[in-house]
Amino acid sequence: MDARTSFIVLCLIGFSCAETVKFLDCGSVSGKVATVEITPCPSQPCKLKRGDSYTVNVTFTSTVPSQESTAVVHGVIAGVPIPFAIPNVDGCKSGIQCPIQNGQTYHYVATLPVKDEYPALKLVVEWELRDDNTKDLFCIKFPVELV
Repeated sequence: MDARTSFIVLCLIGFSCAETVKFLDCGSVSGKVATVEITPCPSQPCKLKRGDSYTVNVTFTSTVPSQESTAVVHGVIAGVPIPFAIPNVDGCKSGIQCPIQNGQTYHYVATLPVKDEYPALKLVVEWELRDDNTKDLFCIKFPVELV
C-alpha cells in the first residue's frame, strides 16, 4: 500500500470513529450550533476512558464578528460546575481562522484529556466558546461517563 492510499484509509477510519452526539444548547448567544462530534464515541453517552484523550468537533455558524474566541469547559456533577482543564483555550488555535466573521460556519476542534485521577462517574460536560465580549458563540451540554 503506498503512502497516499494509507493516508486515505486512515482518514476514513478517523471519520468512521467520529460520532455525532446529542447535545443541549445552553445559551448560545453569538452563534448557532449545527453538530457536535466526539472521537471516538461509538455509543451514547460517550464512555471516556481515564488516561485517554478525545477529540471534540463543534460545527457552528457565528452571528457576530469577533477578533478572538476563548473556550471554557466544566464538568457538571450534581448540578455543580467543576472546571475542566483543556490544553488550549484559544479557539483561534483550535481550527478557527480568526477574525471570526458574521454568518460564516466554523469547525472548532479541541482535545479533551481525561486525567487518570478523575473519578469514574457520570456527568454532563458544558463547553462554551466565548467571543470578544464574553458572549457565547456556542454553549453546549452533553452527557458522558468516565470509566
